Amino acid sequence: MQDTSQSGPFQVSGFYKFTEVKDPEKLKKDLDQYLENTSILGTVLIALEGVNGTISGPKLEVEAFIEQLAKSIEVESIPFKVAKAAIRPFHRMKVRVKKEIVTLGIDGIDPNKKVGQYVKPVDWNDLIQREDVLLVDTRNDYEYCVGSFKGAVNPNTKSFREFPDYVDSSMNPTKNPKVAMFCTGGIRCEKATAMMLEKGYKEVYHLEGGILEYFNQIPQDKSLWDGECFVFDERVTVNQDLEQGDYEMCHACRMPLNQEERQSVHYVEGVSCPHCFETLTEEKKSRLEQRNLQMKLAKQRNEKHIGKRHHYHLVRDLEDLG
Repeated sequence: MQDTSQSGPFQVSGFYKFTEVKDPEKLKKDLDQYLENTSILGTVLIALEGVNGTISGPKLEVEAFIEQLAKSIEVESIPFKVAKAAIRPFHRMKVRVKKEIVTLGIDGIDPNKKVGQYVKPVDWNDLIQREDVLLVDTRNDYEYCVGSFKGAVNPNTKSFREFPDYVDSSMNPTKNPKVAMFCTGGIRCEKATAMMLEKGYKEVYHLEGGILEYFNQIPQDKSLWDGECFVFDERVTVNQDLEQGDYEMCHACRMPLNQEERQSVHYVEGVSCPHCFETLTEEKKSRLEQRNLQMKLAKQRNEKHIGKRHHYHLVRDLEDLG
């Protein structure tokens, strides 16, 4: 069916499940077949270690798909986040088989066997305000710059693959025996805490459900979050009410841009921003200008311009989804 009409509202749901997937290729084939009869759009990643995805569509279709996915991988249920979007945050549906559903790059890390201690959102504030607890943001630098918990350490990573090197170079289980970590939806922390236990850390905690569940449960007047939260779709960020935030994304370098950055003389919509203006070649600027023109023309025709490059960015980001 794949109805791609833009009239909403749409449910946006992120989910993941670490569990043994016996035949990822067969699961992909079955999901592709199922999705042909829905209007769901987004990305689902499959690996031997489990499934990970963010999808959007009508509420009943989204929830029926997640229920069907749970049956397919023989688990009782798959927890998922719920947000609303007035327009579709994705343009395509893609199911991909990967080596990992979130790419840490270290073999043998299995959250089903060993994982850190889950901390519910209602207990999180008390934990991270303790002086003997090191609070670490497991997300990437472009996510941290949009918002984070007050006092959190920024590992300055470009991708989750760099996080193990940060732990080895900047942390020590003797000096930092108690570590609390968080990410967008919880998946990165599952692997990060499992890895740190393997490295000899004794007390490793992580926020159950991630930042999005914290927003869902904790009132703003009690929140220790500062800023917005980066998400892996066209909303770019959400605020603490889980509504679309004030950031836009640079099409050239994928950095989230606030209002001040969009006022810069180096910001050209769809072409460049203060972060990448000086590094772009004239050839690349020309390509981006043409792409931006095609997008504007498509919008005038009330059509969606869907480029391979744009969808590749969404899929690549989902591999680091938290």
